[in-house]
Amino acid sequence: MMDYLAATYFFDYETDEVQNVIKEFKTDSLTPKEKAIRLYLKVRDDWWYDPYHISFSKEGYKASRTAGKQNGHCLDKSILLIACLRALRIPARIHLAKVKNHIGVERLIEKFGTNELTPHGMVNIYLDGKWVKASPAFNKALCEKCNVAPLEFNGEQDSMFQEYDNQGGVFMEYLEDYGHFDDVPFDFILNNMKEHYSEITKIYEGQTEIRL
Repeated sequence: MMDYLAATYFFDYETDEVQNVIKEFKTDSLTPKEKAIRLYLKVRDDWWYDPYHISFSKEGYKASRTAGKQNGHCLDKSILLIACLRALRIPARIHLAKVKNHIGVERLIEKFGTNELTPHGMVNIYLDGKWVKASPAFNKALCEKCNVAPLEFNGEQDSMFQEYDNQGGVFMEYLEDYGHFDDVPFDFILNNMKEHYSEITKIYEGQTEIRL
């Protein structure tokens, strides 16, 4: 197995910012599974989901950078969760995919020209001898606003995006699985964005961060 506990440039869990996030979980009274579940909920709900702030620089994808903000998109929140898990000696890695959003897509289509989001970031967590998926992107308040049940995680089963809203309408659809990575694949992420959002990347070429 790769070293899925290592600190890296992106999973910089030795920083004060990340250590401050996990301080309440540094206790022997919680099992690794309990820590993973509570950390998932903390990252899911304490950072508001924001897909409209995009970074084109490596620094923008550091866990410590997200830890110091109040929001983040799926990649930001997944990277932060992985760093926190690794800091608590729970193996974790990033998993990327392409997804299609079917609810509240007007602004997405206006800004991105499509309701397909890529690369979408989620987390693989190693618990009790197996890998399970967790998607901490959509905070509870946003789910309630979109009339979608918040995505829960029990540490035993994959926790993917909700397929349907509370009325049974299609919510999220997975289009393509890019697989998992032992560290943040920055070049892959950048090239993926350039391929799928060519107009945006051309307009903002040379900038390190943009807000759509």
